[in-house]
Amino acid sequence: MTTSLLLTLFLAMLLPFLAKAPLAFAMQKSGGYDNHNPRAQQAALKGFGQRANAAHYNSFEALLIYACAVFAALATGIVDQTTVTLGWVFIASRIAYLLCYWFDYSTLRSTVWGAGMIAAFVMAGRAVLGG
Repeated sequence: MTTSLLLTLFLAMLLPFLAKAPLAFAMQKSGGYDNHNPRAQQAALKGFGQRANAAHYNSFEALLIYACAVFAALATGIVDQTTVTLGWVFIASRIAYLLCYWFDYSTLRSTVWGAGMIAAFVMAGRAVLGG
């Protein structure tokens, strides 16, 4: 079970880089990728590019929360089927979140974001409370 949980963490680590691909596409489309000052170019993006940028940065933000939850579960030995299921719920919600952001489904995006955060905090809470 530990391997499955660590696999979800590895996938969560990959998601910010997956989220970078549509952002890079949007930057290229807006006059070429400015590798000298990419953050200024990203800040000027509109529409899809702006959403892709927000999704990219949010992936890093969510990773921190999820990694803390996984490490708490590992440190306290609360790695059971429930913990692993919560991990996969987090990953599924993050993939859905990216898709919703890119395709501008704002209400559904907020819903799946909430599901992912709940999964991460329940995982951490179970570790704090001992299962």
